[in-house]
Amino acid sequence: MMEESRATSDVQITTDAPPTHPQRGVNLAVVVLSVGFLAIGMAWIYAAGLVGRGAQVDESVPVIPAMAALMLLTLIAPLLRRLSRRLNLTQADVLLVYAFLCVAITCASVGVVRLLLPLLTVTQYFAAPDNDLGLLSTYLPQWAVPQDPTAIRDMYEGAVGEVIPWGTWVVPLLTWSFFFIAFFVSMLGVVTLFRHRWADKEHLTFPIVHLVVDISDQSGSKLIPTFFRSPVMWVGFSLAMIYNVMNILNAWNPAVPALGRAYNLSSLFTERPWSAIAPLSIAWRPENIGLGFLVSTEITFSVWVFYLLLRFSNVVATSAGYDISGFPFDQEQSAGAYLALGIFLIWVAREDLKNIAAKAFAAAKSDLSDDQEPMSYRWAIICAIGGFVAMLIFAERAGMLLWTAGIYFGLILLFALVYARARAEAGAAMVWLFPFYQHKRMMLYVAGSAPFAPQGSIANLTVFSMFMFISRGFYQSMMAYQLEASKIASTVGINQRAMAKWLIVALVLGLMGAYYVHMKAYYTHGANVLEGGTTQGGYRTQLAKTEYESTAGYLRSHVRPDTQRATAAGVGFVVTMILVLLRSVFLRFPLHPLGYAMVTSYGSPLWGPFFIVWVIKSIVLRVGGMRLYRQLIPLFIGIVLGHFFTAGMVWGWLNLFFDTQQAYTVHFG
Repeated sequence: MMEESRATSDVQITTDAPPTHPQRGVNLAVVVLSVGFLAIGMAWIYAAGLVGRGAQVDESVPVIPAMAALMLLTLIAPLLRRLSRRLNLTQADVLLVYAFLCVAITCASVGVVRLLLPLLTVTQYFAAPDNDLGLLSTYLPQWAVPQDPTAIRDMYEGAVGEVIPWGTWVVPLLTWSFFFIAFFVSMLGVVTLFRHRWADKEHLTFPIVHLVVDISDQSGSKLIPTFFRSPVMWVGFSLAMIYNVMNILNAWNPAVPALGRAYNLSSLFTERPWSAIAPLSIAWRPENIGLGFLVSTEITFSVWVFYLLLRFSNVVATSAGYDISGFPFDQEQSAGAYLALGIFLIWVAREDLKNIAAKAFAAAKSDLSDDQEPMSYRWAIICAIGGFVAMLIFAERAGMLLWTAGIYFGLILLFALVYARARAEAGAAMVWLFPFYQHKRMMLYVAGSAPFAPQGSIANLTVFSMFMFISRGFYQSMMAYQLEASKIASTVGINQRAMAKWLIVALVLGLMGAYYVHMKAYYTHGANVLEGGTTQGGYRTQLAKTEYESTAGYLRSHVRPDTQRATAAGVGFVVTMILVLLRSVFLRFPLHPLGYAMVTSYGSPLWGPFFIVWVIKSIVLRVGGMRLYRQLIPLFIGIVLGHFFTAGMVWGWLNLFFDTQQAYTVHFG
């Protein structure tokens, strides 16, 4: 990954060359289909993700409603063309709908609006004489949180007549929408600054783009699209479908044999110090196996090697007499690794960024063209910096210190850049593949809590807690969707700037839909009983409550810097930089720094599938070379599609009618 002259993959997967003059844009059919599928998707999330919890269709990568629309529209497009020329639905149209849904549906996910709303209300609802939440609520700005106690109580307990008090919520929702748009636009500007280098110079593989472009291919004149005529694809599809069907049947009847979600290898190691190798399981994640086949063997090899090294390091520490809780601090190491990679990505792109700045603002003419970019380079810089400044102003007006907000939001954007790179190069279909929540924690680990509470006031820390949802949210995934949408546009001939504007529309409509379905669910059923709650709120509510309770603890005593975890982050930074250096010096050095960053962030569901696909791909390349490899690509794409279809679309649809959570819950994240 990490050097300018080196190829990014042992077997390069390329899509069509970017068209010289992309002409496709957003038409009326795309608008109607996008809004229609968004409405269906939001209703689906309401029933299957909020009221029922059998399938989190908004947590997968790509999101299940977007994959469902992609598959359905591709299958019916040839039939529509035969019925009438006016019903011609091109591949570009289908992919515009797909890109729209990826962004819009994500707004309603567990990491965006569903976590924001409890953070705006728990301090008031759960305030009691034996806690300090009521005091914390006084530090939250009135324009950012609802003020009506009755409206807040009804949100958690359900409203009489199920009436949503929009008057109470309109100002907070509008102000937070401004923040979301500023954040999204800032990320879009950053994507524009790096897109040309990653897509056109380094030729990253973009496995997820490869997946959706292949599925949506409508070349030829037959009634069944090209992709769905492949027998090899249907073999992979069937394998994934059988795996999921057997798991579902086993959940209802344990006598039915099934692989389950994972195989626990830790049970093989019961004696100390080897028992310290736990947790060690091979997760059966078909989407990671399928997409992993499109990833370089260097990355897949690095992922499983580094994961086993992490587990073995705990064995070594235990055998030496050190039994340290949390060791080897995977997430903290990942924070250091992401920081190192973010800095390095900017460093290696310095000449490109310098040329972009010259093109944007220099008086002299530049040979660099930005005609095929999501926006002009001038606007990219303005959006990247302007959006970030708008976020800082929002936070400062809310009561957060500028230096705190600057470091925090800077880390968020930097980690999002690395995550987008990971999606473009490694294609792992995991939304949590970043050191989530470590942005804030690392600041506290390094400095302790006292510097964030000048003169003993915890106003800054309280507002800091209100922004917690960003570090646990899906904003890293948003930047990855932006980058992938730009690659889709260049591949199938969509106007880049039309795509960029369309994504902003998707964000706005997605937020509107997300606000409505959550308000509808809360004021109908009560947030206390949703997401597995009883009388004290479900998972997201408990996250918000715990966050503020930890902040209230600083009223009594501050926490000191955590040297162990801060050191772990430093180790992650140093190890990553050493790996980058070794890959720069030794042409065939097998360990990839991106693999280390990925596996320390969320390695347990990733290492097993990547180990399996590394073995298969290594054998395929050795036995049959490039020809056999290309022949087998539809098989592995079929595995991905079969899993999304069975576990996401079919099982998620059944969740609309049955309480499937009691039988079998599918996790995609």
